Amino acid sequence: MGLRFRKSFKVAPGVRVNVGKSGVGMSVGGRGLRYSVHSSGRKTSTVGIPGSGISYSSTSSSRSYKRDAYKRRNELARLERDRQKLQEQEYARLQVELYENRLDQIRSIHHECDDEVDWDEVYSRKAPFEEGQAGQNERQAREQLQRYQPGFFDRLFKRDEAKKRKLEEEVQAAIQKDQELMNEWKYMHDVSKRILEKDVDAYFEVIDEFRPLDELVEFGSGFEFGTDQPDLIHVSFDVNAKDAVPEKALSLTKTGKLSEKNLTKTTYYDLYQDYVCSCALRIARDLFALLPVQHVFVHAYEERLNTATGHEDKGAILSVKYDKPTLKHLNFTNLDPSDALKNFEHQMNFKKTKGFEEVKEILD
Repeated sequence: MGLRFRKSFKVAPGVRVNVGKSGVGMSVGGRGLRYSVHSSGRKTSTVGIPGSGISYSSTSSSRSYKRDAYKRRNELARLERDRQKLQEQEYARLQVELYENRLDQIRSIHHECDDEVDWDEVYSRKAPFEEGQAGQNERQAREQLQRYQPGFFDRLFKRDEAKKRKLEEEVQAAIQKDQELMNEWKYMHDVSKRILEKDVDAYFEVIDEFRPLDELVEFGSGFEFGTDQPDLIHVSFDVNAKDAVPEKALSLTKTGKLSEKNLTKTTYYDLYQDYVCSCALRIARDLFALLPVQHVFVHAYEERLNTATGHEDKGAILSVKYDKPTLKHLNFTNLDPSDALKNFEHQMNFKKTKGFEEVKEILD
């Protein structure tokens, strides 16, 4: 059995000092209610009914760890909590920035445009070299081959033949590169001639070659081009509103947390309208930059429920006839893409709380 040591002193009525091996304590109170404090930090409250044998004790500790390991553990735990909180706030900020950037993109699709192609200048470009003569790349490669003189170590280690073969291979590669440049020039010379002659088939060739609307793939799909007249072209595209236009607004709370709220119908459809009209305007700009046409007809289509069949059918929600002179005088940075329709013949039936209704396409 271990030896225990404990001694108690009464220092005042109801106040006792207790001395033991584990430290010094003091208790205050009398029968039925007593409160004790120990030097270790332990605190005990005892409540009971005198003479009944019934009592209740509650013990708490305010122990303060002084060892470095415990202090470091608490510090690391705090840092981990701060790191997790910081990660959540950084993620929230990123999501809000992505959301706001998406809104800017939707409203400014029409700001960008491909560079205008000057087909007269393309047609007048000179060939890279005359037929039957060496091109610039071949001449440079042959000069390097002719200048090559094997040094002492090249001959000693028999590296001269390998280096000479490499230079000869570079000559052949240069000839091939020159031929590619010539083929490209011939193609552009021929197609520019046909474009200037208003060959409609050439229009479709350069559309396939230049792919003017590739940057719009994330905003629209199913681009189709059609014309049988040299001064106009029709462009149809499918609206990808579900993928392009957000339905929820993202923002940060005062504590840096991410907040998501459904957009109001008015806000959502206003954004939807700007998105469709901005796409249409961008399409017209790109086609005018590529082709020598005077009118670009743009038709936007959307999948809509046919209440007669119960199936989704494709219907036109916007049709615009853009003319080149009017378009060239617009300030694309400052205009509202939806309001800009007033400058052109168009068909659009839009309601602020319901969105687009189906319309008939403008065909001529």
